[in-house]
Amino acid sequence: MIFGYCRISTDRQNIERQIRNIQKAYPDAIIKQEVYTGTKTDGRKVFEQLLKIVRSGDTIVFDSVSRMSRNAEIGFQVYQELYDKGIELIFLKEPHINTETYKKALSNNIAMTGTKTDIILKAINEYLMELAKEQIIIAFEQSEKEVSDLHQRTKEGIETARRKGKQIGRKQGAAITTT
Repeated sequence: MIFGYCRISTDRQNIERQIRNIQKAYPDAIIKQEVYTGTKTDGRKVFEQLLKIVRSGDTIVFDSVSRMSRNAEIGFQVYQELYDKGIELIFLKEPHINTETYKKALSNNIAMTGTKTDIILKAINEYLMELAKEQIIIAFEQSEKEVSDLHQRTKEGIETARRKGKQIGRKQGAAITTT
């Protein structure tokens, strides 16, 4: 089965762009969507349910790596777990880290010769594997950096507004009413 996973951080955002991008590339994808902040993977009910139902041979399509995780360590861990289960991962905006690319890196080992040269060839194969892993981790780190940059820009924007005399938050002494 092919699943498309779409996530937005707040209900004020529009998820349609992600759905459209996934359906354009994979019209038969079963779309799973939710509203949840991307800095954590735990608590994302739809994503957790998806992880429970996918089986070897299934595919999960993401519009971007940031939809899977914005935490590099957790993102790579989930990536590795799904890869080990035989689940294909596709990132439309970062195709260089699709699991198919990772599989090719693993299978493109240089053939051993049966001589002492194999010591060098084995090291080259291990190095190529590490390069593939590094590319995946870099993609998740970039996603994590986007969150950090967004938080910093928001903080700076609030400070700029304060300095210009704009009211930030509730006015002091304002009553909170509930209905």
